[in-house]
Amino acid sequence: MTAGGVLTDLVARYGYPGLALLVGVESFGIPAPGQTAIILGAGYAAHGELALLVVAVTAFLAAVVGDSIGYLIGRNGGRRVILRYGRYLRLTPERFARLEAVMRRHGPKLVVVARFVEGLRQFNGIIAGATGMPWRRFVLYNALGAALWVAVWVTAGYFAGDHIRAIVADLHRVQWYVVAAALLLALAYIGWRLARRLARHG
Repeated sequence: MTAGGVLTDLVARYGYPGLALLVGVESFGIPAPGQTAIILGAGYAAHGELALLVVAVTAFLAAVVGDSIGYLIGRNGGRRVILRYGRYLRLTPERFARLEAVMRRHGPKLVVVARFVEGLRQFNGIIAGATGMPWRRFVLYNALGAALWVAVWVTAGYFAGDHIRAIVADLHRVQWYVVAAALLLALAYIGWRLARRLARHG
């Protein structure tokens, strides 16, 4: 059994607490199959083993609390750590300054969208806190993103019905392709923005 399979068995064994744990820890930066756990929880609800509304509420609260913990980590020391050690991950002070500028302009939208992007979802709160996004604004848009994200995957899991195990297995197989595609799209967008800026100043 894969590591992801062992973790998602927490939902089968412990129900709502297992779901809350996986979604919560994923939301403040620890790699965990939170999204898969939501799909599984909704699939069990379709078979009457869990209550769909409780699955949705549990996942939503865990996502909001987890991201809020990530935000506090980022706000209380994240910026200092990034400025000191970020260069080892190619996040130089100059690049971090540009990231801060992007967050000031597009932070709320990014907080909502990041919930649907593997990689960004795990570090959403930490980045928002480290770049100084106001707490109330973060909480509002984080809750909106979490509500949309949970609604999508609860619905998908519930209607997957008897195919839930096969779908989860497929998700484990393709997740890294999804990450790669998301990174390529992000790089393409950054390249497009840089090209536009150079054209304006050329």
